[in-house]
Amino acid sequence: MRFRSNISTVGRAILPAAGLPAGWTRWKRLSHNQHGAAAIQLLVILVPVLFGLIGFAVDLGILYSIKGELKAGASAMALAAAQQLIGTDTATSAADASVQVTGNRYYFRGFPIGQTTGTANSTIQGPYYYGTAADALATSGGGDAGSSLAKYARVTVTGQTQLLFWSFLPLVNGGRDVTVLATAVAGISAPLCQACGIEPLAVAAINQGDQADFGFVTGTKYSFTYLCTVTQGVTLPPPLPGASVELSYLLLNRLDANAVTFPDEGSQAFQDGAGGLPGNTSSAQACLRINNSEVIWASAVVNQCSAMQVAPVVTDVLCGLDTRFETATPSACSNIPQVDVLSTIYQPDTDPNDYDTYANYAGTGRRIITVPIVDTLSNTGSMTVLAFRQFLVIPTQGATNLNPGDPYGRFVGLYLGSVAPLKQGRFDGCQQTSGPGKVVLHQ
Repeated sequence: MRFRSNISTVGRAILPAAGLPAGWTRWKRLSHNQHGAAAIQLLVILVPVLFGLIGFAVDLGILYSIKGELKAGASAMALAAAQQLIGTDTATSAADASVQVTGNRYYFRGFPIGQTTGTANSTIQGPYYYGTAADALATSGGGDAGSSLAKYARVTVTGQTQLLFWSFLPLVNGGRDVTVLATAVAGISAPLCQACGIEPLAVAAINQGDQADFGFVTGTKYSFTYLCTVTQGVTLPPPLPGASVELSYLLLNRLDANAVTFPDEGSQAFQDGAGGLPGNTSSAQACLRINNSEVIWASAVVNQCSAMQVAPVVTDVLCGLDTRFETATPSACSNIPQVDVLSTIYQPDTDPNDYDTYANYAGTGRRIITVPIVDTLSNTGSMTVLAFRQFLVIPTQGATNLNPGDPYGRFVGLYLGSVAPLKQGRFDGCQQTSGPGKVVLHQ
């Protein structure tokens, strides 16, 4: 019994030594201590890394937000400036003013862009003006296009604010301030194939082979006269004083049978003359398209020249045109339903004066009309739209308004070509080398 007990005791004593290396227990104790120390060291190393990742996420989000704010403001300002580039000597001055007004409507870190504060500062560089898109998209240099030649505007907005987390990291130099830039370029698009909001007053091409101007001469004053039928012994009505060439026109059909606010055709014709075709969910109602066929407004009948009287709906259009010069309602327009309401919707141009040179015109563009050029004028058949071109409506000689009651439906227009951007339209679906476009963002 004693022998067995000794054997058992000895076995228990020598088994650990025979099965494991010497000092195992001590090594195991040291190993646990080392792992604990390593975990603490790793945690110490990871703390700034974790803060850096948090700072990266938060500050990157702030930077993206800042970039979005500045880009939205720069784009809006560039678009506003480009919309004012109508080819006159005062166009860039009007564009500068529009940028200031637009900039006040956009905010950077809670303050209007361009306003200086203690922690969030922003500045506006430009607008700079260019004659070509290539020059406008250049990365350096100010604009050098003259006011009458400017077609593109570039605006750069700079914003400076402070970081939240990155500035606490030892690897980030320069303190907490960070500067973000946003640049936008806006200008004229390709020639439009579909023009919306223009005047449905069609004139026939003088020369269809001339794809640039269709026979019209830039700077020439044309006496627009509503088409009438010449009978034996009766000649065409004479051009209005101040105009050198007579130009017949027709009113194209854009009567909206589904109109609710102004359902009568007199009010609708007034609107077409006062501000172009009103907006509509139907593009066929609000727009005109190149290569499409058009017909005369049903009630805008062509009378004999000897009658010396145009259809009432033609007079209604001229009443609308007159609102581009004055707020008063001429007696010839008193029969238009709700004319007192309509006349308050449209504001007159700031410049009602007569000009022989378009560059001298200093108005807002309200007097510029965009009309379809058709293959031929027809009061019985269809007419094909070839292009769109622009005229500056000229006041009656010696006055600062029109005479809507003219028996031949006459008014004077100075031919411009394609100088002013349109508000809306499409430039797909046709091949045009020239013509008015609309303002779009190029960057």
